[in-house]
Amino acid sequence: MAKISKDMTIGDVLKVNPSYAEILMDFGMGCIGCPASLAETVEEAAMVHGVNVKNLIKALNEVE
Repeated sequence: MAKISKDMTIGDVLKVNPSYAEILMDFGMGCIGCPASLAETVEEAAMVHGVNVKNLIKALNEVE
């Protein structure tokens, strides 16, 4: 599985593995269906939602 970084867009993350949407939603990032959010980086989206980006990246990269 590809390593997820904070500089990837939400769209790119979901292209790597669509099931990452569930993790993003668990972190309160329910706007992933919004077309604009797909162009945001993971870091930008985390900041908007008050999410600790390091914890989010860790959770995404722990998926097998």
